[in-house]
Amino acid sequence: MDFALSEEQDLFAQSVRRFAEQHLKPGAVERAHRPGFPFDAAKLLAEQGLLGITMPVEDGGQGGTLMDAVIAIEQVAAACPRSADAIQAGNFGPIRTFQEYASAEQKARFLPDLLAGRTVISLGMSEPDAGSAVTDLKTTARPDGAGGYIVDGSKVFSTHSPEASVFLVYVRFGPGVGGIGSVLVERGTPGFTIGQPSAFMSGEEWSQLYFEDCRIPPENVLLGPGGFKRQIAGFNVERLGNSSRALALGRYAFDLARDHALDRKQFGRPLCEFQGLQWKFADLAVKLESARLLLYRAASTREGELPSAADTAMAKLACNQAGFEAANEAVQVMGGLGYSTEALAEYCMRRTRGWMIAGGSIEMLKNRIAEHVFDRRFDQRPPRPPRTGTEAVA
Repeated sequence: MDFALSEEQDLFAQSVRRFAEQHLKPGAVERAHRPGFPFDAAKLLAEQGLLGITMPVEDGGQGGTLMDAVIAIEQVAAACPRSADAIQAGNFGPIRTFQEYASAEQKARFLPDLLAGRTVISLGMSEPDAGSAVTDLKTTARPDGAGGYIVDGSKVFSTHSPEASVFLVYVRFGPGVGGIGSVLVERGTPGFTIGQPSAFMSGEEWSQLYFEDCRIPPENVLLGPGGFKRQIAGFNVERLGNSSRALALGRYAFDLARDHALDRKQFGRPLCEFQGLQWKFADLAVKLESARLLLYRAASTREGELPSAADTAMAKLACNQAGFEAANEAVQVMGGLGYSTEALAEYCMRRTRGWMIAGGSIEMLKNRIAEHVFDRRFDQRPPRPPRTGTEAVA
């Protein structure tokens, strides 16, 4: 088996790197510490055809593969870590679920601006009482009698929510997993309120979303009752975007620390000559490369197929852990400079730490991997008490 990129992929990687070095690297530090979505980078990337890479040409995309999008994240992040978020937003996450299941009319309304980098879509999934246990969500959608729905509830931790123009919101049409689906809620819809921005440790902002008698017309229903499993299958693709960025930012920090260790002298010797640091870099190199291979395996799907839950869980777990460890050690190796906001090692450490939670925590990923190992489902909820004869009669 050949683990190297094909000639075509290698040429694509070189092209993206040249563009990123020329147009994105000069503002990388300032962009990393600027609040809000990097629309400036998104528009430049859109002009290069780097948004919608995996989407069909008829939908305004490039007709490429998941591997192409992973390569784009790697190469852009190597020059400007923050700009990789625009690649993620334009290829993975809610935009990919939207493109997969949206009607022709919905695509025509939203995709042109999203793929041009003018707007961004946000995912409304987590709730105050439903994070990892997403099927416990309480945001309801009840029929309005005219083919649409009335939505009530709230969402938290929605990426890009302060700037998003449209929100892909998980809702409960009825009881059980089969009652879960999704609707599209546009900014400014009556009954939809976006709270004041809050900040993650990474510097990214999010706003709580409130729905109170929020009417959703029938043309804004994405997946009705029974759509949950299809949505989650699409969510596996989001995890590849998370994995790619975690690995890419870990590699970015690793390279910063490597260059620092070559140039910085203490006790009359370059840092790289101290065995304690040599072993750190050796261990990190193995972990980063191992994670990269798992990521490439998950992304190398057959045409028309989505990556499997097991492959994406393994890739995300490995990339999250390797990326954070590399960034964390880079800060330590670089000392005061690494801890300073003048370099991006600390930024990479903060961002990679968040991805160990977002998109499926590493603990939940281990549960999914264990289910694959044992070929059985492990319910995280406590067992229900047995029904008594009295309860059965009642």
